[in-house]
Amino acid sequence: MNSSQTQTQNVDTVFLEQAQSLSRGSDVLPSLEHLAKRLQKSAETRTPLKVKLGLDPTRPDLHLGHSVVLKKLRAFQDLGHEAILIIGDATAMIGDPSGKSETRPPLTEVEVQANARTYLEQAGKVLDLNKLKIVRNSDWFKDMNLGDFLKLAAKATVAQILEREDFNNRYTGQKPIYLHEMFYPLMQGYDSVVIESDIELGGSDQRFNNLMGRELQTAYNETVNPQLVILAPILEGTDGKVKMSKSYPEHCINFTDSPDEFYGKMMSIPDELIPRYELLLTPMTEEQIKIQAGLLNAPPEEGGLHPRDVKSNLAKWLIGQFHSMEAAETAEQAFIKQFRNKEIPDDIPEKSFQGGQDYPLLDLLAQNGLTPSKNEARRLIQGGGVKLNGEKVADEALILNHPTGTEVVIQVGKRRFLKARFV
Repeated sequence: MNSSQTQTQNVDTVFLEQAQSLSRGSDVLPSLEHLAKRLQKSAETRTPLKVKLGLDPTRPDLHLGHSVVLKKLRAFQDLGHEAILIIGDATAMIGDPSGKSETRPPLTEVEVQANARTYLEQAGKVLDLNKLKIVRNSDWFKDMNLGDFLKLAAKATVAQILEREDFNNRYTGQKPIYLHEMFYPLMQGYDSVVIESDIELGGSDQRFNNLMGRELQTAYNETVNPQLVILAPILEGTDGKVKMSKSYPEHCINFTDSPDEFYGKMMSIPDELIPRYELLLTPMTEEQIKIQAGLLNAPPEEGGLHPRDVKSNLAKWLIGQFHSMEAAETAEQAFIKQFRNKEIPDDIPEKSFQGGQDYPLLDLLAQNGLTPSKNEARRLIQGGGVKLNGEKVADEALILNHPTGTEVVIQVGKRRFLKARFV
């Protein structure tokens, strides 16, 4: 009998089931049995576990990818454990190099703090803020002197840092790695030392950083029981290809998206992503998801389900979590009216322009927030993605000049509209 089997036998079934629920769809390091054992000891000693999640405020919005780990943190909260949210305002000024093939552009302290202010309100859509400990890692890094920092640097070797896949790829590819980037995993790991975390949550791309926390805890205190790590899968963005990431905003579904935007983006995900979104974002059991997947596209007489209807139900459930069920129903009706019935929404933004004046379409699109730039406007026109009063625009050099009293509805893509009134 191996040690893992012995450990499993020593853990009450209740805590094994609890560990399985908390880690659903995720990897537990060193093992699921270690998590069950720690949950059992917590219950026996009536000592809540310290569960850590760190978020770097590199952009102002949280997205559904963040909600995967936030929901796990909420699950620990509901079981009475101590949830600790670390706002990584110090680490954000370096930028997590995980998965990056080049150095991130640095953020200023002003940018980081502005982004951090939005995080707590958004995180409150998932977490119980009344039972949440919130800290900023600048609280301890700002007080570190040179000796403290050198002591931290002495806890890892260059060879260890270069074991990290993205660093190794850049090193072998002769792409620059700057010294400050190598400090990122050390700084994130040091967060675990400071708060004495028992468990750290993160995405699967955080494996190296989270395991560094285990190593540093032991390096600073050889008698400590180092943290366990739960690595959640990375949620794909709406294109089904790249991960949902703040680095790819066009594929993100943000907490701050309006119900209409949220619903429209959810309806655009590839059909094959439905089971994965349900596994990571909903309380549906794996058996329920498997049964439903078998019914997708099956004949109606066999109880078949249309992917469109399943996505609609999923979209409404999620909107209910972040807004309200009433907002979800309204968003569904607006979507049906706009896309299935090919109608223009009633509540599109309006702006007045002077009649009889020339307005180059490229300028108008970029200056009124319909496209991020003139180059993007030109690309969309070339791809048939811009319409005037329902007709595709073919000429990127088009100039609008309309008499007073007329209106033009400008549409960019599927969801961006502007009613131009000429007065």
